[in-house]
Amino acid sequence: MAMLHRLSTKIGRGISKRCVSFALNSEQQEMIESTRKFVQEDMMPVVPHHDETGEYPWEVLRKAFDLGLMNTTIPQEYGGIGLSILDCCLVLEELGYGCTGMSTAIAGNSLAESPVIIAGSHELKKKYLGRMTEELLVAAYGVTEPSAGSDVASTRTHSKKVGNEYVINGSKMWITNCGHANWFFVFTRSDPDPKAPAGKAFTAFVVDADSPGVTVGRKEWNMGQRASDTRGVTFEDVVVPKENIVGEAGGGFKVAMKCFDKTRPTVGAMSLGLARRALDEASKYATERKTMGKPIFMHQGVGFMLADMAMRYELARLGVWKSCVEYDEGRRNTYYASVGKLYGAIAANANASDAVQIFGGNGFNKEYPVEKLMRDAKIFQIYEGTDQIQKLIISREHIQKYL
Repeated sequence: MAMLHRLSTKIGRGISKRCVSFALNSEQQEMIESTRKFVQEDMMPVVPHHDETGEYPWEVLRKAFDLGLMNTTIPQEYGGIGLSILDCCLVLEELGYGCTGMSTAIAGNSLAESPVIIAGSHELKKKYLGRMTEELLVAAYGVTEPSAGSDVASTRTHSKKVGNEYVINGSKMWITNCGHANWFFVFTRSDPDPKAPAGKAFTAFVVDADSPGVTVGRKEWNMGQRASDTRGVTFEDVVVPKENIVGEAGGGFKVAMKCFDKTRPTVGAMSLGLARRALDEASKYATERKTMGKPIFMHQGVGFMLADMAMRYELARLGVWKSCVEYDEGRRNTYYASVGKLYGAIAANANASDAVQIFGGNGFNKEYPVEKLMRDAKIFQIYEGTDQIQKLIISREHIQKYL
């Protein structure tokens, strides 16, 4: 008995030290509240205008920049505030609550900056990250192509070394912030041999948007997230100095894959915001709308829908937070990043659909907010890796435990 008592005491002490807490600290709570205030006062009043016109929300980005809500993961060494991925995601959930089109425009900077933060040289970071913190600029992440989305290895944009420079030719498609970018992160094939291993066949660069040979296409009019600027861009004999290589020559594929571990949780966070917004709108409506003499939330059919919506949001948030903590603590989070991103997209789409259903005919009308949520939600199942790609990753990572 004495031995068991000593063991149980030691185990108890160990558990108390390792206790998992989901409580946020006072600084995180303050960050959420200030972001929420910005969303309510500066973002949401102008959302209908930007959704209707597709006009880029410069006035919202200006305020976000002034408040420190942009470029949040740039290290302090280069002028940023160096937020953890978890803290970044707390901010992005609030922004996604207000408008995922605007939050995508804001987060587009961090997407482009991530490979530079992960693999760029000190000089490259100082030059391109530093400028992002000095004035309001936007950057773009150029990987997707007309014939290469989920299959990154099929990239056709190519680069050729000429002396101490590289010449880039090709085109990218569906690029966020493309029409307003100060610079692009560009993923290219640098080894023309189709049999070359992916780990050695691609090189990534930072390309100034005003470089000769860079041509930006027209703004695409998408189903949703219309405040986000999405376009194609063509590179024709664009000359880039070797100093603008991100990482090592031939190592671009590894850089891109590492970025996904960092950026997929942030996309999941924006989908959380939309899922919560859908739940809030549906819940408020269900308390106000009456049928058969009582508020519709008292009908079991509607009540159960709200329960499903709440459950999806809570579970998706756990998945996103788990992927953030794994990354912030230096552990490989590929599996969790895909879980969080995938289930966040599922929650956003299902909650938006249920919100429209609860609103009934009103939900199908533009005068009410939930039809926009439904249009905005769909892209979460497509960009930053489709649902199907996430399932491939999850299944591959899972089965490794049994091999």
